Amino acid sequence: MSQSAPQRSLTASDIRARKGADPLVCLTAYTTPVAQLADADCDLVLVGDSVGMVLHGLPSTLGVTMEMMVLHGRAVARGLSRALMVVDMPFGSYEESPAQAFRNAAHLMAETGAGAVKLEGGAHMEDTIRFIVDRGIPVMAHIGLTPQAVNALGGYKVQGRGADADRILEDARAVTRAGAFSVVLEKVPAALADQITAGIDIPTVGIGASAGCDGQILVIDDMLGLFDAFKPKFVKRYGDLASEARTAIRTYAEEVRARSFPAPEHVFSQEEPGT
Repeated sequence: MSQSAPQRSLTASDIRARKGADPLVCLTAYTTPVAQLADADCDLVLVGDSVGMVLHGLPSTLGVTMEMMVLHGRAVARGLSRALMVVDMPFGSYEESPAQAFRNAAHLMAETGAGAVKLEGGAHMEDTIRFIVDRGIPVMAHIGLTPQAVNALGGYKVQGRGADADRILEDARAVTRAGAFSVVLEKVPAALADQITAGIDIPTVGIGASAGCDGQILVIDDMLGLFDAFKPKFVKRYGDLASEARTAIRTYAEEVRARSFPAPEHVFSQEEPGT
C-alpha cells in the first residue's frame, strides 16, 4: 500500500496565483502551539510585529527588534506544515536603503525559514521592494494604515478618504510594479479597497478594508477574544477566550485555597505502578 506524499507548504507564488479565486485565509501567530492550530485552515500565517503589543506589552510596534522577529519566527515555523509563513520586517530594519532592507530580509529568511517578508509603505518603498524581490526574496506589501508610521499619520486613523484616495491607489500600483506578491490593505474605505482589488493583478488582503478583497487577515488574539481591553471596529470576535481564561484561573485559585486541588486522582500512591 503506497503512502501519500508529504503535504507541501504553500509558497508566495501559490498565494499570488489565488488572485480572484477563493478568498485567502490569513491570521497572525507568534508561538508554536498557535501556529499548529492555525495551520490547517489558514493559507498564510503572518509573524506580525504586532507581537510587540500582543505578547510583550509594548505601547506600539516601534520597539520591536529583529531579534524578537527571529525568535517568534522560529517558533511559528515549528508549528506550520501547510501555510505560507510571512515575517514582518520591524521598524528601522528597511527604511534606510534598499541594501539595508535586503540584508535584513535575507537574515529573517535564513534564520526563521520564512517563505516571504512583509514591509510597510507604498510608492516611497517601490525601489526597496523591487531590490529585495530581484534578489530572490518574496515581499508582501502593506499600505493604507501603516502602524509603524503611526506618529507621522497622527494616530490609527482610516486612510484614503476623499482626495487621499489617490495616494493609496498609487501606493497599490507602485508595490505591484515593484513585484510584491500580495498587498495588505489596512483601515481603508471599502469602496477604495474594492477599486484597488479590481485594479491590480496581485491579491489584496484586507484588515478593516472590504469583504471584496482577495483575502482577510486579523490578529489572532483579537479574533479569539484573548485580547479584550478594546476592540477595533474591523475586528469580529469568534471566541471569548479572555473570559474563559479568567473563569478557569479563578476556579483554580479557589480550589487551591480550599485544598480541593489536587484531588486523589491527581496524586500518586506508593503502590501505583508506572509514572
